[in-house]
Parts: sequence; C-alpha cells; structure tokens
Amino acid sequence: MTFTRRRILSAAGAALALPALAQTPAGQPIRIGSTLALTGPLSATALTHKLVGEMYVEQLNKRGGLLGRRVEWIVKDDQSKPDLARTLYEQLVTSDKVDLLMGPYATGAILSAMGVAQRYGKVLIHHTFGIPAMAKFDMQFPAWALGPDPGQTVPNTVFDMLAASKKPPKTIAVVTSKFPSVHFMSLGGREVAKKRGLKEVLFLEWDFGNRDFGPIAARIKDAKPDFVWMGDIGLEGNMLLDAMKKIDYTPPLHFHTYPAPGPMTKSPEGDGALALTIFEEHPPFTNHGEAAAFVKTFNERAAAAGLPDTHVEVQAAASYSAWQILEAGVRGANSLDDKKIAEFLKKNRIDTIQGRLRFDGPNNYGDDLMKIKQVQGGTWKVVWPQSFAAPGASLQMH
Repeated sequence: MTFTRRRILSAAGAALALPALAQTPAGQPIRIGSTLALTGPLSATALTHKLVGEMYVEQLNKRGGLLGRRVEWIVKDDQSKPDLARTLYEQLVTSDKVDLLMGPYATGAILSAMGVAQRYGKVLIHHTFGIPAMAKFDMQFPAWALGPDPGQTVPNTVFDMLAASKKPPKTIAVVTSKFPSVHFMSLGGREVAKKRGLKEVLFLEWDFGNRDFGPIAARIKDAKPDFVWMGDIGLEGNMLLDAMKKIDYTPPLHFHTYPAPGPMTKSPEGDGALALTIFEEHPPFTNHGEAAAFVKTFNERAAAAGLPDTHVEVQAAASYSAWQILEAGVRGANSLDDKKIAEFLKKNRIDTIQGRLRFDGPNNYGDDLMKIKQVQGGTWKVVWPQSFAAPGASLQMH
C-alpha cells in the first residue's frame, strides 16, 4: 500500500486578505488528516484540492493557526479507490491519531470516509459529495451547496436555461458513467427531461474507468440529439469528445456533470461545454475581498505547480469553502471536540467564498446554490442564472 504523506508547515507566500493575528502558533500542532486521489482516474481534479488545502493551511498558520496552535495537514493517496480511502481514514484516526478530519475528493471516497467518521464520532467536512440522501451521518457537513435534492433541482436549473434560450432543444441523449453521484444526477436529468417534454433518443451507460468511447460516440452521432447530457467525471468527458472528433461529429449542445476543469478548457473540443458551478473567478463572485485574494494566490500557485488550468472554478472553490467551514467550526466551538464543532455548525450560517452556507436542512444540506457555466474562449464563464453571469456572457449555441 503506497501513500503520500504531506506535512504542510508555515511558509513564505502571499497572504490572503484575512485579519492577521499577533500570536505565533505554539505547542503541539493540530493535525488534520485526509486522503485525496493523487493517482488514478480522479487525480486530474484531486490535485486542485491538494493545492488549495496546502494554501489554506499555510495561510491559516500565518494567521496564528487554530486555538493558538500550528496546523499540520496529513494527506494520503487513496488512488481513486473508495475501499482504500476507508482503510486510510481508519489509519488516520487509529494509528496517526489526527485531531480532525477533512473529506477526500469524489462521492465514493467521501462515503467511505463518512463511515469511518461515524464509527469514531469525528466531524467530517467534505466538498464534492453528490448524493445528499446517502449522507445519513449527523456530523458530516457539505461544502458542495447543491441542496438536499439535486436529482431534481440541478436538472431543472439546466433545463430552465435551455428553455430560455433562442432555440430550446426538443431531443436529448443521456449518456452516463455508473460512478455513483454522476449516475444519480443523470437519472434525475433523464426524469426531468421527460417531464418537460423532451424526446429521449438515446440512453447509454458505461463503467467507471472505461477508456473506449468510440462506440458511444458513434451511437450519439446516429441518434442526432439536439442536446447531449454527459454524465461524466474527470477526464471521461474529454475522452468522449475526442472520440466524437474522430468520427467528424460535434454535439450541438453538451452538458457535463463533473468534468476535469482544466483539461476541458484546454481542449478545442471543449468549447461550448456546459457544467455545474458554485464559483468562478469573475464578478460578482470576486467582488468579495477574500475571494479575490484567494483567486490571485491560487493563480500564482497553480502556475508554479504546472497545473493545466490555473483558474479558480468550482472544484477549487468547493475545496476552499470546506476549509473555511472547518476553521469556522473550530473557532466557533473554541474547541477540537467534534461534537461541539458539529453543534456550532448546525446552529450557525457560515460565510464562504461561494456564499453563506447553512446546515439545518435534510442530512445537513442547505440551499441549492448551483449555477451553469460554459467554456467560452478557453475559459469557464457562468451563463445562468443571468444575475451571476460573467460580464457580457450569455449562453452560446452552435
């Protein structure tokens, strides 16, 4: 079993726009443990979460740490495998004896971590869990603000946007990975499309980890849909678009559930791609001082780290929000006691760069803050709802 262990200590770097505290962190460090998919099919996105966590912990230590103590982050590589994530979270709690937990990337791994957290009574903050109904543990808190029923609310947001467009689609192809949260969302999209009167001309599924998208691309081309719902995660969407290119086919409109943000913007075939978001690095999201400072620092660090996309978008923002929730919980409870942290978070709204979050709804989910973005000119831009759209941006249809 291989894993990567990172201890993030206070270091030099650009400070975020947060209040500086006079005291220097002292005493035994507060140890926060987590896993990330540093290798495997989910690594393209998990590396963004790793960079954000490193930045946040570094800046947290510059501001005096937590409870007057330095913070140390221990990260292990779950290799994109939920079973391995479960084993590693067991290690973090029992062998490493970490003080606090931070969730991993992706629904499967988060569900594994949630089971461990529940067994040991540990708070689990997480940032990308896509099936709220499965989050039964009362001490888990989501930064992914998609409300308690995204199988209905997310597709309705997508189809509201399409209905308001110049040429609303009449036919739809739904093609989806069997990855749990993606599959759940796609089945919801399929149901909502039917209720809204769209004719389904194709429904296809593939196993997570599939790399041969040629047959799927051919079936989509033959079906001639007005709109393609792609239930993809990570690089799956890029591979499907590449397969389409090889048979000289370009989908007229295509929506992606959880694409790898950088690779999608860098690919010529990604132009016009639609996806979910809670934050992008343009107004009105960047009107808040802390958000603007985070964007600036992330851009610099991402470039230095050689990430394919240096922009802040939904993955980076969700990760940053998760750390904000954890910090707020510890400060609000003035304690590392998991039950006290959980009690504080349930009773209070937490300010994050994506907005004020509440955790008093079903399974600790609050409001649906999801928006729709589109790749335009190699950059993600919010296009719906219009009040959150990038300056001058609107839905582009080929």
